[in-house]
Amino acid sequence: MKFRPLAVLAAAALLQGTGAPVLADPAAGAYLAARQARYVHDFAAAAEYYTRALADDPANPAILESTVLAQVSLGRFDLALPVARRLEEAGLRSQVGHMVLMGKEARQGDFDAVLRRIDDNRGIGQLGDGLLAAWATLGQGDMTTALDRFDDVATQRGLHSFAIYHKALALASVGDFEAADAIFSGDAEGPMQTTRRGTMAWAEVLSQLERNDEAITVIDETFGASLDPELAALRARLARGERIPFSRITGAVEGIAEVYYSLGRALMTEAGEDYVLLYARVAEYLSESHMDARMMSAELLEALERFDLAVKAYKRIPRDHPKFQSAELGRAEALRRSGKVHAAVEVLEQLAQVQPDEPPVHVSLGDLHRQLKQFEEAVEAYDRALDLYEERGTDQWFVHYVRGISFERLGEWDRAETDLRRALELEPDQPQVLNYLGYSLVEQKTKLDEALELIERAVSARPDSGYIVDSLGWVLYRLGRYDEAISHMERAAELMPVDPVVNDHLGDVLWAVGRKTEARFQWKRALSFVNKDDPSPDVDPARMRRKLEVGLDRVLEEEGAGPLKVSNDDS
Repeated sequence: MKFRPLAVLAAAALLQGTGAPVLADPAAGAYLAARQARYVHDFAAAAEYYTRALADDPANPAILESTVLAQVSLGRFDLALPVARRLEEAGLRSQVGHMVLMGKEARQGDFDAVLRRIDDNRGIGQLGDGLLAAWATLGQGDMTTALDRFDDVATQRGLHSFAIYHKALALASVGDFEAADAIFSGDAEGPMQTTRRGTMAWAEVLSQLERNDEAITVIDETFGASLDPELAALRARLARGERIPFSRITGAVEGIAEVYYSLGRALMTEAGEDYVLLYARVAEYLSESHMDARMMSAELLEALERFDLAVKAYKRIPRDHPKFQSAELGRAEALRRSGKVHAAVEVLEQLAQVQPDEPPVHVSLGDLHRQLKQFEEAVEAYDRALDLYEERGTDQWFVHYVRGISFERLGEWDRAETDLRRALELEPDQPQVLNYLGYSLVEQKTKLDEALELIERAVSARPDSGYIVDSLGWVLYRLGRYDEAISHMERAAELMPVDPVVNDHLGDVLWAVGRKTEARFQWKRALSFVNKDDPSPDVDPARMRRKLEVGLDRVLEEEGAGPLKVSNDDS
């Protein structure tokens, strides 16, 4: 988002009434706009406004560091470097500044400078400095000392797995595949935490030792039959008997890049996406071939809802790389989430032409057509995906589920029911399927007792899902058990207070138990929540208005439906 002068004034106005002076000069306005941009993770605007503020206050430590942070978040190391140098020349210690400067030194192969920086406590912190020093020592050509440094890190609490993983990579990078295998297998250093990149590195090590069968076993035991394109390509090469070169790490610079990547991965469960993004960006900067780092940057940007930046990041994966499919799926999802659904469809249609035999591509394309209410096109895409899955001996509950939804929307209930029941065969306790099949049976006014049983199972699995609780109240209403329905419908309205369908249903149930004033209130609420630009197919505003005019009983009579009738076992 671009910040106009009005936004700057609004930011300044936030200080009014707090006792703080209102700053109206251009430097203050740029600084406030930059802070707001950083708050919403608009890195481009933050970089622009911090740079403006820096021109007026060039020695301000906070502005200096924030400028570096914004530029690194954008991957602009050429612009971050001079500002990071100014931070250091001023005697200021900044983690992000150190990350940039050390990254530059490592990329240039100046490992002496990297080690001096760490010895002078100008590194990135205790979590990574030991590993960075070990790789820098290897870069100097001193393998013995480098291994000792890895061993020292392994003794530190919580860092054992990191250290032995990097030690194995270091050994493999210099051709000592036997020692690397001993670490990966757990024979030399004890069990190692399993990661995707670690497993692929071990498979390459085993292939260099001419043990392709063992490498295949490692992949199969770790990932099972569902392999992404990159893993599938590696396994296929192993199966053909190729001797796979060790390509994960070819030198100390790539080893240092791997430190940033693996630390970033570890921090994802503890730190915010904006902080982890710094590690991914440095890894990218150090190793242009590190596609996992590029993908991590793209995924983090998407999680931060910076969709334009995420789209650009996904596009940086080359077409001939095995990660291209995942990147294009990610790009399409980022476009969809930003509201550019037709552009997302175009991306997936082009991908389907390039990779016509990949089921996930067709599933994603079907999902987008379904969102656009293009249900016939959605069914065609799901058909293709299921054909491909069956060819590979796998069957997917989710594809049957979403194809069933598409059939139901097309009015082809028999085919919809077949798909939904097939999805339940494959995933018997899946609450989404239980709920959708049960609710659909209610709407079809058939097999209501079974519908109740299905929805009760769904509620047991997801008691806090407003949609599912609504379904339970609605099937009880259809069964004439109004007094039982009311508590569930009120609970659904608590969980989803602005959903038009839930509020409309609650109005019907309230009417059925004689609370007619409250019923009219809920129908009015439901009408106010209808999205006029993109109404749900489950919403009928005209029917709501008619109920407000003449009441539910008259509407049912006009529709040729039977009158409201309490079941015999209703309390």
